[in-house]
Amino acid sequence: MNFNRTYPKKQYLRNLEISMATNSKMFSFFLFIFMTFLCTKVIAQCEDETNNPCNNKSKALPLKIIGIAAILITSIIGVCLPLITRSIPALSPDRSLFVIVKAFASGIILATGFMHVLPDSFDMLRSSCLADNPWHKFPFTGFVAMLSAIFTLMVDSMATSMYTSKNNAIEAEGGEVVTRDQEMAVASGGAMQFHGHNHGHQKGAIGQQLLRYRVVAMVLELGIVVHSIVIGLGVGASNDVCTIKPLVAALCFHQMFEGMGLGGCILQAEYRTLKKAAMVFFFSITTPFGIALGIALSKTYKENSPSSLITVGLLNASSAGLLIYMALVDLLAADFMGAKLQGSIKLQIKSYIAVLFGAGGMSLMAKWA
Repeated sequence: MNFNRTYPKKQYLRNLEISMATNSKMFSFFLFIFMTFLCTKVIAQCEDETNNPCNNKSKALPLKIIGIAAILITSIIGVCLPLITRSIPALSPDRSLFVIVKAFASGIILATGFMHVLPDSFDMLRSSCLADNPWHKFPFTGFVAMLSAIFTLMVDSMATSMYTSKNNAIEAEGGEVVTRDQEMAVASGGAMQFHGHNHGHQKGAIGQQLLRYRVVAMVLELGIVVHSIVIGLGVGASNDVCTIKPLVAALCFHQMFEGMGLGGCILQAEYRTLKKAAMVFFFSITTPFGIALGIALSKTYKENSPSSLITVGLLNASSAGLLIYMALVDLLAADFMGAKLQGSIKLQIKSYIAVLFGAGGMSLMAKWA
């Protein structure tokens, strides 16, 4: 084995993976900050509901601070739960219970897109505060969600192709080094164990699946991060005490279960500890950051101003398209069409029930959040 010859390309693949993840998160972050800045340049505003007895800024601020702490803790618990319980044999990725729990979490992510984010976008872009032309003449929410799903497919496909070509090049030049990492990753995930004397096509198949898990985890986190900041911004900018109380409680459950879905994807991706910690951090901090940003901009940011409605409505539509695509294509379809579920009708039925419970529970929460 020529370690010195293969190491640079192996290191290049890792650096490429870290760079893509970092750039996607930084792009979404700066895009959101830029669009939020536009929201503060309000020219025309609808009148605020000053007669609402629940509007109380002094009472709302402590509730928001409590909400930041509570949502941060529940987010960390949710996303870390699959990573911590991997040491429990019954919850390892090759066991049926893990498949059922992942189906439940996938149903939650699907319902988040359909029942929470998409309706919010429809309400905002159809608001009476917006001009009749063009906002009431064209279904912008559906259009942007469709474009977002197509764009997600493009990113998903191209990232997988790029990772695969780089991985194949490394295997062709010195596959033993990379394959050993893949063997350890897949063996620890419980999906398949094999030894160094196995044939090349087996190594390629395992590497391809691992790369797919990594692309899915990164793209899914990107969509959740954008969606979470938008939710937090709305909570932070609101002074309605009657709304904030149930909303914070609902968001705690929402973030916990959504985090379980993302945590399961991170677990299957078999990232290094530092990368896992970074993904957990970004997921956990986004909604509290959004609330803090909403508090800071509460004097200039108005939820019912035209610029705010348009910006947040379009962001919600794009986030909904991404989440719906990821839930249906990369999570549910990939699992239900996979060998494990196709080999057991009984496990399929249990997983379908789990999906319905996850989607139903998150749909019920749409009443409050």
